Amino acid sequence: MTSQGISRQPKYQRIADALRAAIQAGEYGPGDRLPGENDLMATYEVARMTARQALGVLQNEGLTEARKGAGVFVRAFKPLRRRGIQRLAQEQWGSGRSVWSADSEDRELVVDQIEVREGEADDRVCDVLGVPAGTRVWVRSRRFVLDGKPVLFAVSYLPADIVGDSVVTQVDTGPGGVYARLAELGHGPVHFREEVRSRMPSAAEAERLALSVGTPVIQIVRTAFAGGGRVVEVNEMTLDSASYVLEYDFDAQG
Repeated sequence: MTSQGISRQPKYQRIADALRAAIQAGEYGPGDRLPGENDLMATYEVARMTARQALGVLQNEGLTEARKGAGVFVRAFKPLRRRGIQRLAQEQWGSGRSVWSADSEDRELVVDQIEVREGEADDRVCDVLGVPAGTRVWVRSRRFVLDGKPVLFAVSYLPADIVGDSVVTQVDTGPGGVYARLAELGHGPVHFREEVRSRMPSAAEAERLALSVGTPVIQIVRTAFAGGGRVVEVNEMTLDSASYVLEYDFDAQG
């Protein structure tokens, strides 16, 4: 960037860049308190609003968190590495392990806000499932909280003619989760497709995931296919973008 480009950069952004560089260099580690508004005002000779904006940039990026009455601190939360391919391997859920165990390792994972119900699917979901509009499906919604931080909210839609009267309609689906139960029903997934995009959250999503103002979410829609190409699940996941690294490891195609 030219010196002219740097001079045109807003003051709050230059301060945020300097603080971010200090965090990345290890000058401020996880849990450390950053200079407050008064410190930044004195160091950079700026107004309080400029100092506040600079600190807000780092909060929006998920690097820091504000603690009421205490200041702004470097987040101690370690981003979750979502291994998009390994987590869905049949040897994972087929052996009774949760697909989440490939991501969370030994960290504390809590699943809450669980709701399981039967109802009519909307046209969008019916189209993906390949069923007529208004077809009844089972809906499973749940939130995942890692190390005390909400990181993901997921809603799955499953055909009622496959999972009705099975343990899939219960809160606890048992070892290996839904995919293991689908396999027992003769409809185990053999292929997955995931669509990924980034967007800003709704007010309800921001509250559910305890997001800082300005933090985007990652939306992943996964479609699970059984043998013969039948869709057996549509899973819409909303992720806190500041809590995730998406990792895809695969061989080059011949």
